[in-house]
Amino acid sequence: MTVEFFREEPTAHSSWRLAVLMGANVRTYKFALGEALLDAAAQGRGDILLKDLAVPYAMSLVEHLAQAPQASSKVVTAGADFLAVAREEAEESVRLGRPTEKLLAAAMKSMPAMVMRKFHRLRGEVPHRFYEVTGPARERVVRLTGPLLEVARSEQQPSLRAELAARWSIVEMSFAAGVGRSLVEEGVAVDLPTLRITDKVRRRPVTGVTEAVIGFQHGRCLICADPLVPGVDEVAVDHVFPYSFRRLVSAVDLDAIWNLAPAHRPCNARKSNRPPTPGELTRLAMRNEAIMRSPHPLKRTLQLTLTGRGGWREFIQAVGGQVGWRVVP
Repeated sequence: MTVEFFREEPTAHSSWRLAVLMGANVRTYKFALGEALLDAAAQGRGDILLKDLAVPYAMSLVEHLAQAPQASSKVVTAGADFLAVAREEAEESVRLGRPTEKLLAAAMKSMPAMVMRKFHRLRGEVPHRFYEVTGPARERVVRLTGPLLEVARSEQQPSLRAELAARWSIVEMSFAAGVGRSLVEEGVAVDLPTLRITDKVRRRPVTGVTEAVIGFQHGRCLICADPLVPGVDEVAVDHVFPYSFRRLVSAVDLDAIWNLAPAHRPCNARKSNRPPTPGELTRLAMRNEAIMRSPHPLKRTLQLTLTGRGGWREFIQAVGGQVGWRVVP
């Protein structure tokens, strides 16, 4: 369960990743909230008026609505529903460069009642809280906690933002007509030349492999296990079982998500075509187990790989056995 993910690295960063990467999604509100919280905390603010937090929250959703659905087709968005108001007010809000009064009021009403109640919930509460809402309804204040300030000011902050954006893109695509059902049923594919995740129907790029999976390995290089920050460190996507093994391993796709892991480029160059170490394979198994605890469609992608093959450790052992060596101690 998600307890194992936090136990591997019991930090505020892991709690943040639990909230962003592993909760169920029928709307994208938590991504807009997460983005707004990181922005406010990065400015060093200890608290912020709800109406001030609602401005970037509402505008992010307006911008994303122009590109893709922000709710599952099973969700009815009409009347006073926030997304219905956002669609109605989008054009004028974009023209103004800020939410209209109607949109701002709708955001201030819906945020405490919906997304801010649910952000920390994940089959129980995530171990760290990132904000508290205080004050009367007319002048609510959002108190930003120490764990949020720690996350927003850390060296991993750029990676956390990229992970959030990637998850938002994946969830949007799962809501899209004609594509979402394919993602949920068939998972995703990988375009190796660009290292982008695509849907299997239209081969439309969704997000980068690194951004999509690095959070599930705690923002660390799979090879050396040290922090890996895209945009700061040079990043490569490693074939954990080397690509050269493809002729020796039957019925297993070595170019699929399960075998691809972000790593420091120098680590990847030194590893080259050597077989993975037991430590690397343990980290790969734990990363894949974490993805399996997230919602569709990455989960589905890995489920299809594992079909009829046991758990990740057994699967990895079997792959290694095909080339004649024992890979997990």
